[in-house]
Amino acid sequence: MYSADQVAAWMVQEIKFKGLLRQEEAIAHVREHFGEEHVFINDNGNPSLSKEVKKAFRKLHGGRVAWDRDGFFWAWT
Repeated sequence: MYSADQVAAWMVQEIKFKGLLRQEEAIAHVREHFGEEHVFINDNGNPSLSKEVKKAFRKLHGGRVAWDRDGFFWAWT
């Protein structure tokens, strides 16, 4: 079983390496490699990362990553 911190660390590393991380790619990877417990279906019926993962992710990147609402991806700033 993986922690939210481990998922968040993977996300930050992906963004550092690739420059950005698309939401659909992140969710698919997290489901396959870290477990379904880190993903849920939001009120709009779309898959989303858990609140614990999002909280750990924000803490870990410390403002160096931005979310693009139109493109549905995170990018290194």
